[in-house]
Amino acid sequence: MRTVTFLLVISSLAVASDEPFFPQPAYFKRHFPIAAPTRVELQPPARLSDFIVDGKLELSLKNYIDLVLANNPDVSIQKLSVEYQKNAIQRAFSVFDPAVLASFRSTRQQTPSNSVLNGAASLNQLTQPLSINYTQLLGTGMTYSVGFSDTKISTNSAFATYNPSYGSNLTFNITQPLLRGRGSYFVRLPITLARSRLKSSQYALEDQLIQLVSNAELAYWAVVEARESLLVQEKSLALADTSLKRSKRELELGAISSLEIYQPEANYANAELAVTQARYRLQQAEDALRRQIGADLDPKARDLPLVLTESVSPPVETATPDKEQVVARALARRPDLKALAENLGADDLTIAQANNALLPDLSLTAQYGSFGQGGTFYARQNVFAGDGTSSQIITAIPGGFGDAWTQMFGFGYPTYGFGLTLRLPVKDRKASADLADAVLTKRLDALKLRSAQQNARLQVLQALSQVENSKASVQMAKVARDLAQKRVDADQKRYDLGTTTIFFLLASQNDLAAAESALVRESINYRRNILNLLQRTGELLEERGIAVQ
Repeated sequence: MRTVTFLLVISSLAVASDEPFFPQPAYFKRHFPIAAPTRVELQPPARLSDFIVDGKLELSLKNYIDLVLANNPDVSIQKLSVEYQKNAIQRAFSVFDPAVLASFRSTRQQTPSNSVLNGAASLNQLTQPLSINYTQLLGTGMTYSVGFSDTKISTNSAFATYNPSYGSNLTFNITQPLLRGRGSYFVRLPITLARSRLKSSQYALEDQLIQLVSNAELAYWAVVEARESLLVQEKSLALADTSLKRSKRELELGAISSLEIYQPEANYANAELAVTQARYRLQQAEDALRRQIGADLDPKARDLPLVLTESVSPPVETATPDKEQVVARALARRPDLKALAENLGADDLTIAQANNALLPDLSLTAQYGSFGQGGTFYARQNVFAGDGTSSQIITAIPGGFGDAWTQMFGFGYPTYGFGLTLRLPVKDRKASADLADAVLTKRLDALKLRSAQQNARLQVLQALSQVENSKASVQMAKVARDLAQKRVDADQKRYDLGTTTIFFLLASQNDLAAAESALVRESINYRRNILNLLQRTGELLEERGIAVQ
């Protein structure tokens, strides 16, 4: 048996690592798009042509389910709903995304001097600071940053020793939480929560798929029932036509009076009406089935006759399953129960997160930096001459940006320190309320799980009872059909011998049609009840060869 597989789960780490890094070409395509893609193209229905035989759409139940999974938009909608939770995992990883902040400014300032120490009658100064800072959060909760800054200053001051001067700084800073948010468990808690919600959404998807497949299969059996009902009504019409023709012949021969022809005519008219109604019911059921497989969207397939190869056969006698074993399987396999159990695990994470928020916020900070000075050096004399003359430049030593870097990486002028920061709320009502809500949510989810388990047990027991009832009903309907056939045969012989009237023969023929219709109805109900049992136990997808991974 072929298996249809949905690939729905991807590694959370893979999701986080798919984001391109600077300066990869993909980075610029992602963050600097020329135009955001907004067009959505929907593909036409797939694989319908694979099942067209002699101008007819021939479908077994397995092939029909495959087409439903491939073309039904409701299935695609449920599959896409999981993508939001996958994106939530990537979003949770964003706290570890490094960030670079760069800035540059150029400022020229002219000010009148108010002191001889300014070194010029009108001070003209150009300041050009450049700074680059890299920051990232580590898995332990530590945040580190590396910063570089360089400032170029040009001035017309006669007292400037370096002109232009370059001042470079290299700094390292770390901040490590000691209480609140300490450790990889709490730092990665949002990611763990996102993964738990993804798993819960996958269980919800599986539950929705079970419902959609069940509805689709019900549509299939509705067509089969309508088709078989039409065959029964056509057979009844053929019997009514035979009886009417015989009655007309007898009337022509004078064997019966003209008053006795009305009953066969009325019976034939009712049979014609039943056939017409059965044809319209079949047409409506086929239209609903075409919608399930997307055939209504394909002009080549929407008007093709449908040939469903599944037959309506009485159920095979099987042993009655142990009720408790079936209930145990349902409690272990139903995806809606798994989703509720997964929510309980997520509630524990939320409670831990709320407890962590109540802790004092104590952090250790440490820093280390190095400074470098560079530029063209001017050695002066008579800098502060008493006679008011300008200072004289003895020598000028060329220099620039590289001197500042050399001195900075020489670490001859370090700056270092550490500190503790404590944030202690006197009263934190929000955190207390969040913790109370988290505990309350877990209790509610636990009660929901218990209620769902009780409902699941009741649903399974009722589904088992309906299956057993259908098996018995089919057997009784089969016996009733056989007896009705024997009655028709007997009344036909009596009518041929003249020992009974046409009224009793027509009545037995109508009873036969009703018995055959009842057998079709009960056989289809048995299929529906088996489908309902598979749905209630959560085994429908596995039984139909559908795997969700």
